[in-house]
Amino acid sequence: MPRSRSPSRDVKPAARRRTVWPLVLIGIAAMLAVVIASLPASAIAYFLPQYVRAEDFSGSIWHGSAGKISINGRDAGALEWRLHPAAFLGAAVAADLHWVKVGMVVDGAVKMDRQGFAAHAVKGSGPIEDLHDLGVAQGCRGAADIDFSALKGDFAKGYFPRPVAAVGHIQVSNFASVQIAGGVPLGSYDLRLAEDAVGPDGTVTARLVDTGGPLEVQTLIHYSANERTGLLSGTLRERADAPAALRSQIDDLSQLRGRDAQGRIPVDLEFRF
Repeated sequence: MPRSRSPSRDVKPAARRRTVWPLVLIGIAAMLAVVIASLPASAIAYFLPQYVRAEDFSGSIWHGSAGKISINGRDAGALEWRLHPAAFLGAAVAADLHWVKVGMVVDGAVKMDRQGFAAHAVKGSGPIEDLHDLGVAQGCRGAADIDFSALKGDFAKGYFPRPVAAVGHIQVSNFASVQIAGGVPLGSYDLRLAEDAVGPDGTVTARLVDTGGPLEVQTLIHYSANERTGLLSGTLRERADAPAALRSQIDDLSQLRGRDAQGRIPVDLEFRF
């Protein structure tokens, strides 16, 4: 009676290698997790682009925070992060983020690799006057609610990301500005970006409309990522309950721009980021 062959002899070398590789990858991932967990939070500074600076670290690089962040020398608040180790297997970094700038608080999840980033579930709220360092004009005030289901960008032209996709909206309530009618309340507004808001060249088109108040506003905002400039264009007109100071400024504007058959005034405003 012939001796039975050992089962191990029936396993071909290629099949044996296919069996071993998943274990090797798991082992490498476990080693990376141990190494990363032992690094201090300040180690993240080595991976930041040149225009971003972080200080006042606490915790580990795995779950840590930076109490002071600046972008191009401007105060950008504080950031807490929690990394997801599974993303390292795909040569990417994924994390849950918690950002605070005085009273403005935003949470979201982001994944980043060499090509770009993708964020989802980006939600937050707070006073817009706390964002003066980041471009909101001095003298503006109001409360913002942020809700984006998707934000994507690539690094095709260096570290500064170019928009690829943006789906969501920003609502600002009780908006006012000292530069408009002495700071009278101007109502509430909704800035909305649809699924087709970002073009192939990175140009972003958003719709800005009022949601109640003394001004009726119907405008579009076109933003060029290449030139970092924006153009707001559309129409506005005062409502019957508009304060006298606002009505006076609107009348002055109508003398320059004219009104259409419905009494609306065309507006075009260019701005730069």
